[in-house]
Amino acid sequence: MARQIAMVLDLNKCIGCQTCTAACKGLWTDEPGQEHMLWNNVETQPGRGYPRDWQAKGAKSGWKDGRLQYGDLHEPEDFGKVVPLNHDQVYFGESSDHLHREQPMAWGANWEEDSSSGEHPNNYHFYLPRLCNHCTKPACLEACTARAIYKREEDGIVLVDPDKCQGFRLCNRACPYDKVLYNEVAKHSQKCIFCFPRVEAGEAPACARQCPGRLRFVGFLDDAEGPIDKLVNKWKVALPLHPEYGTQPNVFYVPPILPDPFDAQGRFTDKPRLPPAVLKNLFGPAVDGALATLKAEMAKKRAGQASELMDLLIAKDWKSLFKIQDVRIAGEPPRPPVPESRIQFYKQRPKPGA
Repeated sequence: MARQIAMVLDLNKCIGCQTCTAACKGLWTDEPGQEHMLWNNVETQPGRGYPRDWQAKGAKSGWKDGRLQYGDLHEPEDFGKVVPLNHDQVYFGESSDHLHREQPMAWGANWEEDSSSGEHPNNYHFYLPRLCNHCTKPACLEACTARAIYKREEDGIVLVDPDKCQGFRLCNRACPYDKVLYNEVAKHSQKCIFCFPRVEAGEAPACARQCPGRLRFVGFLDDAEGPIDKLVNKWKVALPLHPEYGTQPNVFYVPPILPDPFDAQGRFTDKPRLPPAVLKNLFGPAVDGALATLKAEMAKKRAGQASELMDLLIAKDWKSLFKIQDVRIAGEPPRPPVPESRIQFYKQRPKPGA
């Protein structure tokens, strides 16, 4: 039976430092045509996100009533169009001007970073890291008429074969999370690969391994002793993002609990600072039960009682975050060592049917 690797992100521990974004960007998206690409990004919620208004587009795409739907393509400005600086004039010309953009920017990946909603002193926001969900029912795979997108049997990671991709961009339109991106230079789609070379070597993806907040758990869904099964299935506190899109994501989130708000006299109240509708919109109706479980286990821990869930989420030992076994299919011959060039490694991977 095919296996599925997954990730859980505890939003109560994310500080929006963008270390995960930088780790991914530096490792995978430094080629021509990838300037606008963030396979991993951290956006402030509530907000319009990256690319801009991806949730509005997502509501029109993905699976609806068992049928695949297609949204519209984003304009380059929705990603934060790369606007050059006036380097030549300042450094090599006679201009005495300072460095500045040659055109104003209208949007960027972190345009709304740290922008709160509501009114002071009870304003609110939280951080939402996003990457490809490596869905069980990926809309991008179903949409690809060139059959360039495939899902690996050994770990469920969804990949794009650059040699087969024809640049039709149906995958871009079908993915409701806008995590399949198009390279205008290479003329094919590209996306998060869940750092599969690292996974195959028993290492966690770069975004997870370099996270200073220890908020990312990585493992297999069917591993009863691993953190993913406990958070998703046993305790049911880790939820998929927009489950109504129908793709069955394998990236899950522990919803955030913000500090209690103040009343007019400056005293704490028992009302939620974050409106319940905000979290229900993102994670569906199951978020109420997840929050209730989290609050109950937090109360037990504060009272000095044991709590398996809190000990798991606190993750004092970083090794407890990751439980990644050998992902080779039984009977498959050993794989060759990883070449020094990650691009060479990626392109030399065996393709389905090869």
